[in-house]
Amino acid sequence: MGIKTVIPAAGLGTRFLPATKAMPKEMLPVVDKPAIQYVVEEAVSAGSDDVLVVVGRNKNALANHFDRVTELEHTLERKGDAAKLAKVMEASRLADIHFVRQGDPLGLGHAVLRARRHVGQETFAVLLGDDLIDARDPLLTRMIEASAQKSATVIALMEVDPAQIHLYGCAAVEATDDADLVKVVDLVEKPAAADAPSNLAIIGRYVLKPEIFEVLEETAPGKGGEIQLTDALKALAADESIAGPVYGVIFRGRRYDTGDRLDYLKSNLLLALDRDDLGPDLAAWLKELATGL
Repeated sequence: MGIKTVIPAAGLGTRFLPATKAMPKEMLPVVDKPAIQYVVEEAVSAGSDDVLVVVGRNKNALANHFDRVTELEHTLERKGDAAKLAKVMEASRLADIHFVRQGDPLGLGHAVLRARRHVGQETFAVLLGDDLIDARDPLLTRMIEASAQKSATVIALMEVDPAQIHLYGCAAVEATDDADLVKVVDLVEKPAAADAPSNLAIIGRYVLKPEIFEVLEETAPGKGGEIQLTDALKALAADESIAGPVYGVIFRGRRYDTGDRLDYLKSNLLLALDRDDLGPDLAAWLKELATGL
């Protein structure tokens, strides 16, 4: 049985208003699939067949997307449109997908805490929907492997321009014998460039041991009155007696940020350009467009 996966999806998506007034931001299309489907596919490709989505109000569209739509399936079947039928049925066959409400929007740490009963006493993965990881660069598989080898909590890190580190959580680290693996000794939330201990930013992938729930229970609300997952991870890094060490996998592959409007548009273009059915025509059009700018 594979590792369980938790996907927090209770955010209000205010950066994308009014598009997200009645539709969850996780359902915004990236080329021709909603963003959350890429995240579920990533979990499944890493061996996870049990996914818990933590939702807020007005998130019924998420459950509907991963459910069967028999009327649509029958219509496509009658038309003999096998290709579209396969795409429609793909989402409902990906994994065993569950939903739980977050209730009060008290932050990422609180959303993870809502998964406690479902996860139980097992190591589990947390995948945030704002970061899409290219399917050709198996980050989560490497993180699960490192967690098992080190009996550790593992977070994903990515090198960023030091001038941009103030936008991220940042890790203070020690090198290991593996080029892509570091030991995390401290975490600093959105430091000024001059104060940052490194240029390694936390991106939205975590492999967590069940002891994280006890720490989250004791974590006081931080910025914005929310329970911050970073604060709980900082506590684990500072005291290995709680749940063992914290390690970071340094990701050097392809990541698509869908967290704000400009990066979302860039992500759509990059993923479309990579596709055989869209890439050549889109590339030609972009070249033509660029010459006229």
